[in-house]
Formats: sequence, structure tokens, C-alpha cells
Amino acid sequence: MPILTAEILCLEAEIFSLAESQHPEPLLYGVTDGKAVGTYLEQKFRLYLKTKYDFIQGNSASGIDFPGLLIDMKVTSIRQPQSSCPFKSARQKIFGLGYSLLIFVYDKADNSINRTATLNILHTIYVSAERTADFQMTRGISNILENEGNKDDLISFMLDRNLPVDELEASNIADEILINPPLQGFLTISNALQWRLQYGRVIERAGQEKGIITVYRANP
Repeated sequence: MPILTAEILCLEAEIFSLAESQHPEPLLYGVTDGKAVGTYLEQKFRLYLKTKYDFIQGNSASGIDFPGLLIDMKVTSIRQPQSSCPFKSARQKIFGLGYSLLIFVYDKADNSINRTATLNILHTIYVSAERTADFQMTRGISNILENEGNKDDLISFMLDRNLPVDELEASNIADEILINPPLQGFLTISNALQWRLQYGRVIERAGQEKGIITVYRANP
């Protein structure tokens, strides 16, 4: 079988999104648990791909769905477009998650006559790894650097923003920022035991910013 690439993954995600939006699913009727819906869609897409392509499947050790491609799949409702992801380091909020995201945003509709549910995929968006940092954190750092800020300013900013680091780690990160300034990120990442990723901005900016690609969009 052909090897799955990021480009093929996005092409197949477009085809899958259109087909899934027209599929009445009895298993999802009356289901309100977003995690259950997400698991259903993720497993179905992976099985669809497995019949056509060769790729490394994710597991709990890798933590992402397509470790060979460094891409993780996220499924979220348009009513509250967000999900969680493993916390590895506070640096992810500044330099990105370390992998790209393929995000399916759905609106679920139940049909009480047929007792089925349809997942109308409204947006499927690919966010490249270098754009997965926190929007406000990277915007603030860029402003500091543009205004001749120094290491002390960066450390103060990180601590003021409650980045989960101690002063030594903040100092190390500030040194790295001065050598390698981060690109503008477009996620909203909330501090928690797991990162809470919010996707409102990538939905708004898809197709308008480099690294945020509209894979599929439902007709209005």
C-alpha cells in the first residue's frame, strides 16, 4: 500500500469530511458526550485510512495519532471548539506543541424519526506545528522584542502571564527566545494538568494565515 503523507492525509480528510456529513449514524443518536463522539470519528477515520495506506498508528506512548507524520487528530463541537492535549513542557506555549494538528469541527444533529445522528463537519483545519503556540503569549513576546525588550522583560512577562515555570526555567527560555524568536501562534492554550486547546481563532483565520490550512469547509 502507498505510504501516507501529510498531503494525502489532508486530501483524504476532505473526502472523509464530506462523506461523514451525509452519513446517518444510529450509534451516535442521543449521545451528548463530546469525548465519545470524538473517539467515534477518530477511529472511523483511522480505519478508513488503514484500508488504503501504510502508516504508523499512534499509541499512548507516542501521544499523537500519526507519530510518523508528527500530526495529531482533534475532534470538537462547534458549540465549544476546544480539546485537551498532554502537557509536556511550558515551552509548548511559546514554541508550539511540537507537532501539527488536524482538527475536525462538527455540529451534531439528531433525527428522532430515524433515531440516527449526523455529524455535519463544518470545518476541517490543518495547523502546522510552528503555528501551534499560544496566540497571546507569542504576540506579547513579539511586542517586547519589537520594543527593544531584553531578557529581564521577557522573564517578567512570562511570570506575569503565569507560565508554569520557575525563575530558572524562565531565564533559560528567555535566552532561547533572544536567539530564536518564536513564530506567531494561533491557538489559545490554557494552563491545566493537561493543556486546554481552544480553536476559535484557527477557525476564524483558516486559509488567511500561513500554516493554517482550510482542508474542508461546509457550504454555508
